[in-house]
Amino acid sequence: MSFVFAVPVVLGFSRTVNAGLFHANPPRPLLLWMHGAAFSTWIVFFIAQSSLVRVHKVSVHRAIGWFGAALAAVMVVLGFAIAVIMTRFDISVLHQTGVDSFLMVPFGDMIVFGSCVGAAIYFRKKPVYHRPLLFIATCHLMDAAVGRFDFIFNHSLFYPFLDFLIVLGMVRDRIVDGRVNKVYLYALPAIVVIQALAIYTWRVNPAWWAAITHKILGF
Repeated sequence: MSFVFAVPVVLGFSRTVNAGLFHANPPRPLLLWMHGAAFSTWIVFFIAQSSLVRVHKVSVHRAIGWFGAALAAVMVVLGFAIAVIMTRFDISVLHQTGVDSFLMVPFGDMIVFGSCVGAAIYFRKKPVYHRPLLFIATCHLMDAAVGRFDFIFNHSLFYPFLDFLIVLGMVRDRIVDGRVNKVYLYALPAIVVIQALAIYTWRVNPAWWAAITHKILGF
């Protein structure tokens, strides 16, 4: 599954990274480059950590695990910051309209990612909890990649894709372990609630959310 994550990341961002970052006109904020580098590093790190466990190099896995913890902390800060900065950029520089309501999508991603990674760090000595928590956290980063496909984005299908990946993890547990890890049973319902709230605030943009986004963006 760690290698599976790389597929939508490469396919999705290859569609937009040239015009949206490398040769963007007007140029994008420098922080967007840092954001892209940090999140790409996480995918490489996740593959490396999974591979180390696979080849029974658990001591190395644990030794570099704190790098991942620091990286995740940076990613959460960057995730919230770049969501605000790029929304302001889209409105002020690109003169796009209606983009402020989308803020809850990246905010929700960072809430799920940060919560799951934080719990995984707490349960770092209990692989039965640690593994699925990091898996779920990484699943919830995939919407940025699959959302690069117009049909998926326009029909709000990126969350069903993420949930499908999580369900694959549950199916794996059922086949290999004979039962579904209870982490999924607790986490998935809460995640679906956050996803539903994100879609609602994005597509409906109720007055209370519009007031919040205007304050966040400083408009």
